[in-house]
Amino acid sequence: MEIGLTHFLVVSAILFAFGIFAVLTRKNAILVLMGLELILNSANINFIAFSRFCASYGNINIEGHVATIFVIVLAAAEVAVALAIFLNIYQNFKHVEVEEIKDLKE
Repeated sequence: MEIGLTHFLVVSAILFAFGIFAVLTRKNAILVLMGLELILNSANINFIAFSRFCASYGNINIEGHVATIFVIVLAAAEVAVALAIFLNIYQNFKHVEVEEIKDLKE
C-alpha cells in the first residue's frame, strides 16, 4: 500500500481540527498559541503534499517547499512576538488567562 495524497490530506485535516478546537476552547493564551501552530503545521503538510503530488507527475516545482519555509519563518516570528507579549502580561497580572487580558486596556 502506497501512501498517497489523500493520506496527507486526512492527517492535515485532523491537525487543523485539533488546532481549531484548541483555539476555540482554551482560556490559556499559550495553549491558544499552540493551537495556532497546529493550524499552520496543517497548512505546511498541505503545501508539501501537493508539491510532492505535482512532482510525481513530472511537474518539477518547489513552490510548496518555498511556501512552507515562509510559513515556518512566520510561525517562528509569531512565537517570538507572542512570547514577549505573554511575558509582559505575566509580569503585570501573574497569569496568562485570555479572558482577563482585556483588563490590559484600562
